[in-house]
Amino acid sequence: MIRPEAMITYYIVILIILAIPYVIGSVYISVVWHLARVVSVLEETYGLKAMKKSKTLIKGKIWIASAIFVMFQILISVLLMVFNMLVVHGESIGMVGRVSLGIFCFLLLTILIHFALVTQTIIYFVCKSYHDENIDKS
Repeated sequence: MIRPEAMITYYIVILIILAIPYVIGSVYISVVWHLARVVSVLEETYGLKAMKKSKTLIKGKIWIASAIFVMFQILISVLLMVFNMLVVHGESIGMVGRVSLGIFCFLLLTILIHFALVTQTIIYFVCKSYHDENIDKS
């Protein structure tokens, strides 16, 4: 008979083994998807063609793009956790402080989203120049 402690350890190891490819695949699909949004705006390709184009563009720069994507996701997660802890459940701050902090978190999130969109566009241009493709300057 297997001890309960060994079963818990066994399940944790299996969970980690399954979680690693899941996270890697999720990051890869998200990076390709975000680049496909930029491709569909700046080029005349949409949908699956934009996904294929972004998949070919991202080759060679996948590690850099993934690191930037993960960094932005961590920043957004931290900001949302701070909002949840201090604004939603922050009863010791008071109503005026919570509203002020909520507005501040909203402004930070807006700035972060806009910065992420600009960064995705820069990654698009870097990937295009890495593959020696013509960049339309108009």
